[in-house]
Amino acid sequence: MAIDIGGTKVAGALVHPDGTMTGTTRRPTPRGADGDTVFAAVAEVVAELAEDPLWSSAVRCGIGSAGPVDTSRGTVSPVNIGAWRGFPVQARVEAELARHGAGLPTVLAGDGVAMTAAEHWLGAARGHANALCMVVSTGVGGGLILNNQLHPGPTGNAGHIGHISVAFDGEPCACGGHGCVESIASGTAIARWALAQGWTGPDPTAAGVAASAEAGDPVALAAFDRAGRALAAAIAATATLVESDIAVIGGGVAASGDTLFEPIRRHLASYATLSFVQDLQVVPATLGTHAGLIGAAAAAMMLLPAEPAEPAEPAEPAEPAEPAATA
Repeated sequence: MAIDIGGTKVAGALVHPDGTMTGTTRRPTPRGADGDTVFAAVAEVVAELAEDPLWSSAVRCGIGSAGPVDTSRGTVSPVNIGAWRGFPVQARVEAELARHGAGLPTVLAGDGVAMTAAEHWLGAARGHANALCMVVSTGVGGGLILNNQLHPGPTGNAGHIGHISVAFDGEPCACGGHGCVESIASGTAIARWALAQGWTGPDPTAAGVAASAEAGDPVALAAFDRAGRALAAAIAATATLVESDIAVIGGGVAASGDTLFEPIRRHLASYATLSFVQDLQVVPATLGTHAGLIGAAAAAMMLLPAEPAEPAEPAEPAEPAEPAATA
């Protein structure tokens, strides 16, 4: 069983051993509501899944959530869910599961870690023993696979590459640091920098800047070159530290394709210079919007073994099921 909690929606599904999903459901995340009202959307998702004929077959539950998270306490404080600060989401979900007759072992993972688990199981990092996976969107997050194991760290935040500093004298970051990757390469940062340099495109977002870059606008191209260089520096540093051989990048900014990936790969040659990282690959994520639910399930499989100990491996990477029409 998988639950994916974000600032706009709460989704749930039963995820099968080949990665396909059934019973997919979702609710909008209440805005401007108190913590219990927000959790009521999660409870509704659990209740709907409990009506599925396969509910009794579930062996574990994975919860993926926007962060920050603290998996040592089972709490979340999502930036985009203001009513949840230190909210005990894991204990509350476990109580809902028990109320519906399912005392399942449960794991909480941040959305970057969940995406990493998904891409390693069925996506672009499959077959790689050591991988860095990243989400480049409104923020920049990520996760690590080390020796074929998900490595979330003591509080679930290992691999949070967005707050590696790549500019010693860089501008302040929202985290309190300076020159962080997120302050340069997030979608918000890309648009902010382009506007400050005089870009006047009609869509003041990273997607708008990307469209202008594709049309050859020099300021837009420079904005993505700057972001690509920051990402390349952080990717190379991380790969050098843990000897990963692939970096998988997903998220809204990654949807700009070669507008982002070309400068990353070009600048990477200047940063990944040691022999053991010279062949480092940078590739797009492949699971898209399915990564949250598949990742929550994959994190539960990797971090909470249960019977059966391991899922059956599909002969080829499985195509995740499309969400139900009512989702």
